[in-house]
Amino acid sequence: MTNPMPTSPPSHDDRRPRLLLVDDEPTNLHVLRQILGDDYRLQFATDGTRALQLAQDQPPDLILLDIMMPRLNGYDVCRQLKARPETRGTPVIFVSALSEMGDEAEGFEAGGVDYIVKPVRAPVVRARIRTHLSLVRAEALRQSRLQIVQCLGRAAEYKDNETGMHVLRMSHFAQALALAIGCSPEWADELLHAAPMHDVGKIGVPDAVLLKPGPLNDSEWQIMRQHPAIGAEIIGAHEDGVLQLARTIALAHHEKWDGSGYPLGLRGTAIPLAARMVAIADVFDALTSVRPYKRAWSVDEALAHIADQSGRHFDPDLVPVFIGLRHELEAIRQRWRDEVPKPAIEDCL
Repeated sequence: MTNPMPTSPPSHDDRRPRLLLVDDEPTNLHVLRQILGDDYRLQFATDGTRALQLAQDQPPDLILLDIMMPRLNGYDVCRQLKARPETRGTPVIFVSALSEMGDEAEGFEAGGVDYIVKPVRAPVVRARIRTHLSLVRAEALRQSRLQIVQCLGRAAEYKDNETGMHVLRMSHFAQALALAIGCSPEWADELLHAAPMHDVGKIGVPDAVLLKPGPLNDSEWQIMRQHPAIGAEIIGAHEDGVLQLARTIALAHHEKWDGSGYPLGLRGTAIPLAARMVAIADVFDALTSVRPYKRAWSVDEALAHIADQSGRHFDPDLVPVFIGLRHELEAIRQRWRDEVPKPAIEDCL
């Protein structure tokens, strides 16, 4: 029997989370149905093979999984779920009569997020499920915010001559620098995701200025120098997280260590650390990339320029660390190479 506790079909607007309950004992499934049936859409499976099929056909939001089942035990089911892209992120809570510490440890090693010992208690089951569904929602919200950040970064590219590979490379350069100076992996990861928005303010710069093929005159430079403030305004004020870091970078990545930068003329450590790192990463990639108005500099030339600007444009403590990352920088450049441009029509004649 594969579905001992069928429920009435949910309405099309039923947005309750979907749970997959897996146990070879129908009595246990009945108990869980009594506890959870009012708050969740429920699916049932009495063996591991059926559980894997249901999880693939209609991916649940969370799985409650027994361990001691014939043919395919719960540990093996969980390992297979975690090996599949479509179910890798689905939280699995083991529900088992096995209560030894080693049993729980094996469950976590297999990919479970929690472990409930039978006989189950309704308040415990409800609380654990709420906790893990909240974590899933929080992660989904974080991913949505990252996608917004990336979309805004791409929007700026459409207004400029730079390529999408530029923002990928410079973001990875900045992340590598952050890790090299001892920043936490979590903060370096936020920097990686925030850095692509450094030039989002160029959306607000007129095309006549932004895409001008020749040098800018004084009045045009005044317009161009407004893009950091425009970028900060587009991103808006946020208390913390990627968007707050993105705003900081957008506003301050053109500041210079000696105070000659813009828009605020900040000097030294008054410039936020993230903006100081992005400034080096951005310039390095710009120098080593082909632009309509310049050839690509060699890595040696670009690093020599950055060294020369230590204490003037760039933080003198960050420069030698960045230069020391040469092999990692070249690996990033190789991985995120610009697409080969199509030849101009006249070149084909």
